[in-house]
Order: sequence, then C-alpha cells, then structure tokens
Amino acid sequence: MNHTPTPPIDEASDAPLLNFSNCHAGIISHLKTFGELPALLAPAARARTIAEQTLGFFRDAVYEHHSEEEKELFPAVLASAVKGEERDRVRVMVDQLTAEHRTVEAAWSKLEPELKKVAKGHSSELNVAGVEHLVESYLAHARFEEEHFLPLAHTILARNGNHMEALGLSLHMRHAPRIIAHI
Repeated sequence: MNHTPTPPIDEASDAPLLNFSNCHAGIISHLKTFGELPALLAPAARARTIAEQTLGFFRDAVYEHHSEEEKELFPAVLASAVKGEERDRVRVMVDQLTAEHRTVEAAWSKLEPELKKVAKGHSSELNVAGVEHLVESYLAHARFEEEHFLPLAHTILARNGNHMEALGLSLHMRHAPRIIAHI
C-alpha cells in the first residue's frame, strides 16, 4: 500500500477548498436537524388533534353537563331533600359545585384562545400551569360529586320513585330531538 502523505493545509492558498469544507459542515448540521423532523410530526399532529377535540368537547359536553346539573339535578335534589339539616347540607354542596362550575368555565375561557391556535397548528403561548390547574380542579370536582353529592342525591331521590322518574323524564326531554311540525 502506497500512501501519499496529505500535504499540510496552507489556509491562504487553500481558502477556496476550506470554504467548500465549511459549507459541508453547515449543510450536514442542518440535515441532521432536518432528520429530527419526522419524529416531531406525530407529536405535533397529536397536539393539534387533542386541542381540536377538546375545543369541541368542552363547549358541547362540559357546558351542557353543568347546565343539566344546575337546571335539573340540583333543583330536583333540593326540592326532594328533607327540610332542615338535610336540605341545608344539599344547599351547601350545590353552592360549592355551582361555584366550581364557574371556576372551571372561567379557567377554560382563559385557555380557549391559545388552544384554538394549537388546533390550527399555529405557534401558541398555551399556559401549561393553567391547563394543569383546570385538569386538577375538574378531577377534584368530579371526585367530590361522585363520592359525596351523587350518593346523597340517590338517597334523597330514591325515597320517592316519582322524583327519580321526573328527573329522568326531564333529562330525556332535554335530549329528545325537537320535531318541527309543518302545517
């Protein structure tokens, strides 16, 4: 094997070749970064999908759920509760749950504009702490309702089958499709 020694680099005379070499270093650096892009596309698409689904869900499901509780469930339980300590207990819970609804909705209103940007794939300053707070607040709200209010509501409404049936009918009527009669 015959190796010809590489001549020493004379920066003055080899400047044109060094420019090509430096260009390659820059191109290679950018291409390595570009190579990361496919791995980032799936999480970005997932972020857009989650944002888009959450926007629709929150308006259609969460606000509707709050409305049903406040217009149907809470009044039914209050009306059926025994006057005195039981009704007072229900009133405190209803007031707490209603206040939590407003708190969650206010938090949502602050997050919604940035979430719309995420859903469209635009740059966003989404408040991470705000998202975490909303999720934690709602989980605590749902846990309290499931563990304390709904069992009490069941006890109260189950005393009179007509009360439970009336609530069921009222909810059914809210969800029944509206039929428009043409005359």
